[in-house]
Amino acid sequence: MSTHFQEDEILGKAYDARLMRRLLRYLRPYRRAVTASIVLLLLAAAADLAGPYFVKVAIDHYIQVRDMGGVAVVSALYLGTVIVGAAVRYWQNYITQIVGQQVMYELRMEVFTHLQRLAVAFFAGNPVGRLMTRITNDVDTLYEMVTSGVVTVFGDVFLLVGVVAAMVWLDWRLALVAFSVVPALVALTSWFQARSRESYRAIRIRIARINAYLNENLMGMSIVQLFNRERANAARFDDLNRDHLTAHLEAVWSFALFYPAVGFLGAVATALLIWYGGGQVVQHAVTLGVLIAFIQYTERFFRPIQDLAEKYNILQAAMASSERIFRVLDEPVTVEDPTDPAPLPRVRGQIEFRNVWFAYPATEPADPEEAGPPGEARSAPGRGEPPVPAGTDGWVLRGVSFAIRPGESVAFVGHTGAGKTSIINLITRFYDPQRGQVLVDGVDIRRYAQRDLRRHIGLVLQDVFLFSGTVASNIRLGNREISDDEIRRAAQFVNAHRFIEELPDRYATSVVERGATLSSGQRQLIAFARAISHNPEILLVLDEATSSVDTETELLIQEALQNVLRGRTSIIIAHRLSTIQNVDRILVLHKGRIVEEGTHRELLARGGIYTKLYQLQYRDQELRQTADMSGDRATDARSE
Repeated sequence: MSTHFQEDEILGKAYDARLMRRLLRYLRPYRRAVTASIVLLLLAAAADLAGPYFVKVAIDHYIQVRDMGGVAVVSALYLGTVIVGAAVRYWQNYITQIVGQQVMYELRMEVFTHLQRLAVAFFAGNPVGRLMTRITNDVDTLYEMVTSGVVTVFGDVFLLVGVVAAMVWLDWRLALVAFSVVPALVALTSWFQARSRESYRAIRIRIARINAYLNENLMGMSIVQLFNRERANAARFDDLNRDHLTAHLEAVWSFALFYPAVGFLGAVATALLIWYGGGQVVQHAVTLGVLIAFIQYTERFFRPIQDLAEKYNILQAAMASSERIFRVLDEPVTVEDPTDPAPLPRVRGQIEFRNVWFAYPATEPADPEEAGPPGEARSAPGRGEPPVPAGTDGWVLRGVSFAIRPGESVAFVGHTGAGKTSIINLITRFYDPQRGQVLVDGVDIRRYAQRDLRRHIGLVLQDVFLFSGTVASNIRLGNREISDDEIRRAAQFVNAHRFIEELPDRYATSVVERGATLSSGQRQLIAFARAISHNPEILLVLDEATSSVDTETELLIQEALQNVLRGRTSIIIAHRLSTIQNVDRILVLHKGRIVEEGTHRELLARGGIYTKLYQLQYRDQELRQTADMSGDRATDARSE
């Protein structure tokens, strides 16, 4: 499975019947409204066709014979057609806009709902900014097609056919004179459509690039500023922005040339009509009213051609956008619920891995420096191993088997890339293993509904994600069954209550995006309160959740953890081995395999990989303490 969209370069045809049929399905629930809109458009076109004819009747039948009464009647009829045309256009536009808004709403909800069902691997291979473009810009393009393309094209075609029929009916010779510029008009329109199609595609690609780059830089602004990347990043954004500007200017140039050229051809047709038709009037072969009506019909003849050319642009832009949107909607859900899920009303907390082999899906980054999926480093297959599954980056876990008893606390340690995070990813079912089984309470977790499974799991990450809202809403996280008292008790349990009470509005204090106004320690404590408030039977503490807090806060968290771990099955992944000395069991991972198992003392006595890790960390700790003491002595000397 390829989860990375290669810069959206594959954009398909300007018109794709398959895509159009799929798009029209969204209009089916509103077919009555669409039908009414088309009828109103036809009425408006008929009103436009009646106007020049009334002018012809007024001149030939009443003005020339100075019958002012007849002139008044025809003038009233002419004014009536204008009023009727304006009224039906108002209601047609109103109905179409409502249908367009409804379709846009439903399409955005469908895309967003599908995105939430996709596996984590999909988001690892697709920039957030590009996915935001799908839900915003691309859906807006389809809205424009619904409101200005699919429906209104009927009115333009009807008006064009009606104008041609009226002109031929009034005088076929004048009609031929007016239509003499049509070959040039067809050539001009074909050129414009080809140019605008390429321009629109270039613009959509560059918008997606800008959105992806903006999202990446805004999310990582602290790193940008820390490493003085402002100028380099601004230069890169300038390139992207200028590329976008160039694409837009090319489209503007095409429009600026096309519309005056169409207007010029219309003026040529009018001039030919005046030259030839004037001679016919002088010779009494054609009435003056017919000539004036022809001039007005000629103006109406070129207007829908201009509109149809622009609607072609809207159509081809919609085809490109719909192709991108449907690629997202067609993205397979690789982690699916079973058709008949096993019930999971409560969990005892028994976890078992049986000969689990796992590899992350391969990514296809557009930039060679772009990182692959988050998690563990990839490693190549070894001798005697099963073949690496197609479309993956190689085995990360190799035949891993272990069992955790209910209520037992287990820590996983190992070098970076050993497979620790992958254990957590499989237990939470963010990914499924290619071989083997992951069981909870003796049942393969693929037999559970994901919603039921994750309801019993608490996850505490090192990089805490807080949503916009309040402190209480971030602890409750949408679960209305958790009362305010339970939120307060959870905060007290993890020693977060004290700092929350010191906030301006306590638990009602507003939290900005990602909790930027809170310290890392405060965010970590809120994450612990969030996990505990949901009262999970299984607690996962990932990537040393206490590593980013100060000593005092760490002591508070360690104290809370001792309370939290009692009676819960808990898995801790830690790089600082001093924090896991009191767990029931430690499993040591090395190159995707469990190589050691035991308590802290047993592993130290064995003198294996765990001992080496511990000695390295102990030596680093001694060096840091020595450096701190040297710094303190230097500071004292300077102060003296």
